[in-house]
Amino acid sequence: MSKKGLIPPGLVYIADNITKKQNILGGDGREKAGWAKDLNLPKERETVFFAGCGYQYSDKLESLLSLMRKMDKSAIGAELPTNIAGFQKKLGINLARLYPKVLAKGDGAQPLLAAVRVLKSLGVDFGYLAEDEPCCGGLLHYIGQEREFAQNAQMVYRKLKSLGVKRVIGIVPSCTYTLRSLLPDCIDGYDLEVRHFVEVVLENIKSRQLRFPRQVKVTYHDPCQLSRYLEMIEQPRQILRAIKGIELVEPDWTKGEWATCCGGGGGFEVVFPELSQILAVNRAKELAETGAEIIVTHCPGCIMQLKSGLKEIKANDIEVLDLAQIVAMAMEG
Repeated sequence: MSKKGLIPPGLVYIADNITKKQNILGGDGREKAGWAKDLNLPKERETVFFAGCGYQYSDKLESLLSLMRKMDKSAIGAELPTNIAGFQKKLGINLARLYPKVLAKGDGAQPLLAAVRVLKSLGVDFGYLAEDEPCCGGLLHYIGQEREFAQNAQMVYRKLKSLGVKRVIGIVPSCTYTLRSLLPDCIDGYDLEVRHFVEVVLENIKSRQLRFPRQVKVTYHDPCQLSRYLEMIEQPRQILRAIKGIELVEPDWTKGEWATCCGGGGGFEVVFPELSQILAVNRAKELAETGAEIIVTHCPGCIMQLKSGLKEIKANDIEVLDLAQIVAMAMEG
């Protein structure tokens, strides 16, 4: 049996999109960068903002996962949607083009837009590679396609270096970890400096007066990659505590390194959609019990999962916002 025969169809579909189209849904580079088309961000900078391909596609992924979860409970099974998608691709049909609203500035792209506003306000000089931004390829590593991951890593490094990039500011935790910790294992003399958005913000807000537009209780959900891989647990909380008007309330023990997983990440939600939803509901309940009005996190997958969990427990009065959105609102408030 081939290696691909051992990998669930949903992951094969995403992996093929990464290797062939450099994004998870198979759209072209201009579509992936559509969220930034009116921002006039320069390309030629030594420091670049690495947007990844999670936030801007999250609206469509949320709809696809909802369908998969419904089918997972039926006799049809959850693999049908991704099998159909794979068949469409063989016929030359671009699935991403069928859903243009995903590529526009929908809710999913809002954290990216907020992050750009924050970095500009902090005086950070950065660019955005737009359609030239490669996919980090991290999922290839997580599903065991190490040869494909190494090839993609070499391509990513060569491309970034050819564009004059020396420093990267990542926002998606998995992309940041891949660029920071996994690529160096594949490349001799790896010399890119990779930092996460949280680190850059914390370093630059010490002299700023931040105030949220209203008094509010918030709780924080630790994304697995950010807390366990990048080891950034206290930094997001330091940022939240620096914002006047915000009261941070948290579960007694399911926080930090002991935070419960939301059920997303690494393709788990594609392979086990119903179990993923159970975990999302459990985490949503834990966070809702804190009495928070806003759940803050910093990962497109976590946002998607927590929204789904809150919807199922009918906690419609609780918002889920990205940390970048919170900081942007505090700067503008």
